[in-house]
Formats: sequence, structure tokens, C-alpha cells
Amino acid sequence: MKYPLLHETLKVGSIVLKNRLIMPPMATEKSAKGQVTDGLIAYYGDMARSGPGLIIQEHSFVSPDGRASANQVSLAADADIPGLQRLTAAVHAQGVPILAQLSHAGSAAHRAITGQEVISASAVPNPSRAASVHGQPEFPREMTQGDIQCIIQAFVDAAARAQQAGYDGVEIHSAHGYLLDQFYSPLTNRRTDDYTGRTLEGRTRLQVEIIHAIRRRLGKDFVLSLRLGGSDYMDGGAVCAEVGQAAKLFEAAGLDMLSLSGGMSFFFRPGHTEAGYFAELAEAAKTGTTLPVMLTGGIADGAEAETFLEKGQADLIGIGRAALRDHQIYQKILSM
Repeated sequence: MKYPLLHETLKVGSIVLKNRLIMPPMATEKSAKGQVTDGLIAYYGDMARSGPGLIIQEHSFVSPDGRASANQVSLAADADIPGLQRLTAAVHAQGVPILAQLSHAGSAAHRAITGQEVISASAVPNPSRAASVHGQPEFPREMTQGDIQCIIQAFVDAAARAQQAGYDGVEIHSAHGYLLDQFYSPLTNRRTDDYTGRTLEGRTRLQVEIIHAIRRRLGKDFVLSLRLGGSDYMDGGAVCAEVGQAAKLFEAAGLDMLSLSGGMSFFFRPGHTEAGYFAELAEAAKTGTTLPVMLTGGIADGAEAETFLEKGQADLIGIGRAALRDHQIYQKILSM
């Protein structure tokens, strides 16, 4: 066995992963205006046949005003459940667990797509690439306390639909310049209330409240992960040094797993293209939590993945873009 650490099992909440290779969420635009298609089911079934320890599905919008793109997958209505049941069944047929990633685009949404006003933590422009994908970023309205409570409920309701659809859990998307990342980043959070951008506790309060609310609704056995935009890599933004304390707050709230990525820098780290370019974020998270931590970012082969496990910089390795090029990459690595 060439990569023994990659073959080790790992308990994540109530499930046991058969290996340490993870398919991370990557948008495909294979849905039909939010609805599951045969092509989307075939895509995830094919990935599952390769045998990763876990699949985290591409981000799904939790409410219509948080839709990031026309063909983003929907978890915003009960009518979405039957199609998603077909998708989870195709993945489970290969013996692989799957999480749904829950997202609200906030100021990365566009009125031309959603038909609704754009909201965010504060009334400031969104500097992330996500906000400019479909044209000029829109100037958002600052969310009220009532808006925040509606967003929490939307995440909880989407998580409940995911459970009904057969998912093993959900991942809360707080990265890549989307709404929860807009609360986490000092660049876009200028609030002075309980969700203040001036303290880490304020910047993580919405995520913590969503974790608590999902736990109350769905119980302790439904797996909860969170993808954190650990650093914006921009002046005045979120920084790596805060990640350990943020991880501690999320663990105390009831999280099962943490995944690290970029914030306003999207899923890139400026000036870095080496394998595991978010390793500093994963390593920082491990200083503050005992939760399993997933590393992603340019990792494309087994030797690279095994090395990060050997160094203790992460517990799980996400291989994404390389899997788009070769759907059987997990099987090829694990058969060595």
C-alpha cells in the first residue's frame, strides 16, 4: 500500500469515512434552473464509483434571493426533494456518503437572476470574484435583524429538506465571498450590533446561530460541516491568524467537520499555485479544534495528499479540479 494514511478510516460525526480522500464541492451548472437532471445524477454517480471517502455536493441555494447562478442546484423548496433523492440514491449505491452544501449568495447575487433585491451584512460593495461572475457587482442593502432571522430559518429548512432527500449531512458555505463570508470578512461587515465586524465573535455569530438552529431541528446524528473562507488575502480582510479561534467557536457550537478555503479571494490564494496552497489555513484551524479538518487547493496526486497527512496539517484531503479532468482519480490513487 503506497499511501497508508489515505486509506485510514475516520469518524466524522455519526458516519465513518472509508478513506481520507474527499470530493469537494464544485459548481457544475448541470441542473435545469435549479432542478436535478439526469446529467447531474450521472456525474455524481460516476464520481462515487471512484470511491472517495465522502462527496460534498456543489453549493445549493437556500432561498430564491440567495441564488448565485441560473443553473445552481436548489434546496429552497419541498418540490426539490424528489430529484435530490434520486441523486443521493445514485451516490449511496456506490457505498459513498454525501453532504449537501448550503449557500446564500448575499451580495454575490444579481437581481437579473433572482428578481429580488440584493442583501448583505452591510451596504458595501462585494470585492470577491463571485460577485462579478455575472456582471458588475450590485450595491446591497444592509440586512435587518428580521432579515437575519429569515436567513437562519432558510438554512434550517434547507437542511431539513436535505435530510429528507437522503443526505448524510450538510456543509454550511461560509467562503468564496458568499453571504456568510460577507459576515465573516471585515471588508464587507461594517455592522456594530451583535453581528459586528469589529470582533471575531460578531463575525462568526450568524454561522454559530445557524449551527445551533440546525442541531435543534435535526439532532446530533446529522453531520454538520462548515467551509470557512479563512483568509481574504486582501488588506484589511480576514487573516490566517484568526482561524484557530474561529474553529474553536464553531466546534463549541456543535460542528462535526471544518473545511478551509479562501474568502474574498474565492478558491484561490494570490501568488500561489503549489499543491495545498491553503495548507496554512488548515494547519491554523487544527491549533484551535479537535474536529477533522479538510485541506483543498491544487492537490492533484496521492503523494501530495499523503504528505499533508504525514505532516499533520490536515485530516482529510479534498481533490477537486483534478477530479474534473479524471473522474476515476480517487480509485487510481487508492489502488497504488
